[in-house]
Amino acid sequence: MTDLVPVSAAPAIVQPGGGSSLPPMRLSQRAKAAIVVRLILNEGADIPLEELPEELQAHLTKAMGSMRVVDRDTLSSVVSEFAAEVERIGLRFPGGMAGALTALDGKISPQTAARLRKEAGVREGGNPWARIRETDNDLLVPVLKDESVEVAAVMLSKLDVKKAAALLGQLPGPRARQITYAVSKTGAISPDAVERIGLSLAAQLDARPVSAFDDGPVQRVGAILNSSTSMTRDDVLAGLDETDEGFANAVRKAIFTFGNIPERIAPRDIPRILRDVDQADLITALAGAGSMGMDASVEYVLENMSARLADQLREEVNEAGTPTPADTDAAMAMIVTVIRDMENAGDLMLLSADEE
Repeated sequence: MTDLVPVSAAPAIVQPGGGSSLPPMRLSQRAKAAIVVRLILNEGADIPLEELPEELQAHLTKAMGSMRVVDRDTLSSVVSEFAAEVERIGLRFPGGMAGALTALDGKISPQTAARLRKEAGVREGGNPWARIRETDNDLLVPVLKDESVEVAAVMLSKLDVKKAAALLGQLPGPRARQITYAVSKTGAISPDAVERIGLSLAAQLDARPVSAFDDGPVQRVGAILNSSTSMTRDDVLAGLDETDEGFANAVRKAIFTFGNIPERIAPRDIPRILRDVDQADLITALAGAGSMGMDASVEYVLENMSARLADQLREEVNEAGTPTPADTDAAMAMIVTVIRDMENAGDLMLLSADEE
């Protein structure tokens, strides 16, 4: 590529005195870009060149490969020109519908973004594997079940270990074993093939309909029943058992109530939770829990606090008597709200419903 080579017949030589034996070289724009990138890399900066289109990455690499020595005057001239170009930029737009949609991601509704993307024939940009890694496991499990074993093995290999292990645990045993064995056969697959697989999987995920709800039906029903009275909650779950037992069981796992404290809260977290619970609500909940069959929760709470505080609470609970079911429900709901708020803030990790 002659346009990438300096016009002078030979590269400038830097003299001991600091000057150069030839005037500054005349360079193409690609060669100037190569000089700037080389200088920035020499300074130890990290440039995300992988985000450039492949064609530009290729041009830049070829330009760097065609050059040998650049004298100081040429380097100073190129850097000054680059700095002047940067200073003249006032505002830069992403360019094209794909760039605009990326810039407005999260600022416009998913429905609008999906419609504009479909109208313009634009697929999601960026690294497909990065998007796949960020996708919820519930959406990736069907892909692992339906795709070929070889594709599933590549997908599993490109995910981080923790996410891959979680997905493997959600698959039927025979399918999980097939995919795991297929991973051993992925050593010879080319980077281009992995890239094509990533683009295909990302396209499948992009093509799914945009949901009107942020959470799934199990989470929505669970959140509603969390805030319902125990009588309403039990009645609804009994009805769901008759209609769809699988859905009812999934909802039960999504529900967290005062009665779930022994199974879902680690002993070390009880004191931290109680610091944010109103004392009156705690006494009412403990006093009324026995009549609602939740003695285990009462004992679990009392056993995992200081003995002095536990004895004091027992005295106050005995003095309070038995509150009405409505007051007990309200107090328990306040405690559950504190726990949920701590979980949403990242201050508390609930144990799995299947974990002891």
